[in-house]
Amino acid sequence: MTDGPARVLEALRDARGGPTSGATLSAELGVSRNQIWKHVEALRKRGYEIPGEPGGGYQLEAAPDRLYPEEVQAGLATRWLARDLRYFDATDSTNRVAQDLARAGAGHGCTVIAEEQTAGRGRLGRRFFSPPHTNLYTSIVLRPALTTAEAPTLIPAAAVAVADAVAETVGDSDAVEIKWPNDVLLGGRKTSGILVDLTAEASRVGFAVVGIGVNLNVDPEVFPEEFRALATSLRAFTGQPIDRAAFARRLYGILEQVLDEHARGGFDALRARFAARFRMPGRRVRVLEIDGSALSGTVRGLADDGTLEIEREDGEVVRVVAGDVTLEKTLKEVEGT
Repeated sequence: MTDGPARVLEALRDARGGPTSGATLSAELGVSRNQIWKHVEALRKRGYEIPGEPGGGYQLEAAPDRLYPEEVQAGLATRWLARDLRYFDATDSTNRVAQDLARAGAGHGCTVIAEEQTAGRGRLGRRFFSPPHTNLYTSIVLRPALTTAEAPTLIPAAAVAVADAVAETVGDSDAVEIKWPNDVLLGGRKTSGILVDLTAEASRVGFAVVGIGVNLNVDPEVFPEEFRALATSLRAFTGQPIDRAAFARRLYGILEQVLDEHARGGFDALRARFAARFRMPGRRVRVLEIDGSALSGTVRGLADDGTLEIEREDGEVVRVVAGDVTLEKTLKEVEGT
């Protein structure tokens, strides 16, 4: 949105629900009444409901369900994250766009948000289901002072923020958990995936891009069949529609605080918050690693470098860097099925 319509929108919001005359807006913004009318028309075309007749003034009655920067940034309580916000109605991948922006010099905290991804990526290059105008697909450019060995801990750090934002939104903290390596579960089903891409300069991180997808309002019935029994959305869980712009503001605020803690104290500063939502320790799992090898054992915990510690049957503790993790059902769960 250009500066003129954005200023009119801000003025109408500040009017707190009462009508504002074109003359008042003209005087306040220092432009002609005809220009005010053009700006209002531009807002209407973007979906804003602004009734108004000659002599009666303009009034903002409703905003569209879109993640426009003017919607997300209205009331955004961050210092550096999402202050530079790039909006797309559709793009192939927000992570791809954010990486291009980072290579072109985009600063720390530059954020990409899209209504739809036509080629969204999940972990290991898998497709991330990204239907339009229902969820949140966002990627953030970071320029952290990290070594490449420390960079993987950005994923569990981001998971802490996503989990907290989901818990606050649904009002049920116990229903939210983190599943290694990059999922946030709600009621035992996946509602968010996290992806980190980075470039390295020697042993240091040049920049990192944290991509986050959260299922907010999508109906689980439209998920691809292979995901339908495994995934959910916040709306499906609560039975209520989710204000997507409000959720984005909440997530960005929590994520900035989490990343600031991570910058100051590393993952250790977040370990207690992570542990509170990490319920895999003590569970038996089967891991299919990237090279195709399989591993079974009991989860011990998360190592300092973000790898998963698994104790095999012979007592050896191994660290898994990446792979598909399947939780084996306990006897109680089996009896309950």
